[in-house]
Amino acid sequence: MVTRLALVLALVAVGCNPNDESTQFYFPAPGDAWESRRPAEVGIDSAKIAEAIVYANAHETSMPLDPGQYLRDRFEGIPYQDIVGPTKKRGTVNGIVLRHGYIVAEWGDTRRVDMNFSVTKSYLSTVGGLALDRGMIRGLDDSVGTYVTDGTFASDHNAAITWRHLLQQTSEWEGTLWGKPDIADRRRGIDRELQSPGTFWEYNDVRVNLLAYALLELWRKPLPDVLRDEIMDRIGATSTWEWHGYQTSWTDIDGTSMQSVSGGGHWGGGLWASTRDHARFGYLALRRGTWRDEQLVSAEWFAQATTPVAIQPNYGFMWWLNTDRQQFPNASASSFLALGAGSTSVIWIDPDHDLVAVTRWIDGSEHVNTFMGMIVEAIQE
Repeated sequence: MVTRLALVLALVAVGCNPNDESTQFYFPAPGDAWESRRPAEVGIDSAKIAEAIVYANAHETSMPLDPGQYLRDRFEGIPYQDIVGPTKKRGTVNGIVLRHGYIVAEWGDTRRVDMNFSVTKSYLSTVGGLALDRGMIRGLDDSVGTYVTDGTFASDHNAAITWRHLLQQTSEWEGTLWGKPDIADRRRGIDRELQSPGTFWEYNDVRVNLLAYALLELWRKPLPDVLRDEIMDRIGATSTWEWHGYQTSWTDIDGTSMQSVSGGGHWGGGLWASTRDHARFGYLALRRGTWRDEQLVSAEWFAQATTPVAIQPNYGFMWWLNTDRQQFPNASASSFLALGAGSTSVIWIDPDHDLVAVTRWIDGSEHVNTFMGMIVEAIQE
């Protein structure tokens, strides 16, 4: 674990005043102006981190190069699984590791824009945090139906759904959105009896897309514009990332047709970005919403977003948590993650080690866990 003394010494070594909050941490300039450090300079064994990279490259996912084929195969025989959003052929294994914000390892094509599947959910959650910070959402336990009054939350069951429920995936919303009924992704039983909102946890992309639609109703402008203006441009991300919805997810907002984006790639779409841009987003999360001298998203939001759901301790507000090291035993318990498609896309934030790592196209959580263990073992201070 990084001690306060060790961190202060590291900051002094790179010319920062540890008592000046605005200069306490290194933040990369926009684009490719991102400083690197030799692993030993930031307390990492260079030979061991090299071994971790060799391991990652040796365990590429067996997912087809065409994610559309992967989606068709995975959900074959389940109703309502037609792909209604765009897909894109994937790249090969790549990744990046940051320590104290500096690049200490990078391999493969980290500038390639790829589908990210459910990594998108953590970005969507952050857009929700922005809405709360700005008072557009007055309280997380408010009924969403008091904000979205078009009938989407009109039934007695749906009227009880709060913003917290949507963010935690405990809403149990019942209905059809963009041609997809909620049973299209009832992963814990298509025919099961619905429970009261807040009492049952289920990963369900129809309900995630419902959160995106509800936030669009609040912001009154496309969520990709919100993310670009409020987050991505301000952290120096490139202009190459994209956030897609479905052919069916167009709606009228104040007389203008806008596309409601999806929170993943289950039926195509979702947020597509490069590994480097993911690393910037992960670093923002590590710094609890601060970028240089700006608080882009409140630290209070990230504290709430990484608080375990009582009935699903490994989940927060669309961030995966590592409570009791259950999700990834080789990573610290403080770790939180954005995960997509069987851990083929990972943004790993480890506050205990002041570390961010992004990996792409490693073959599943078992190999990702081994990679994490190799990185942790490489840290010497």
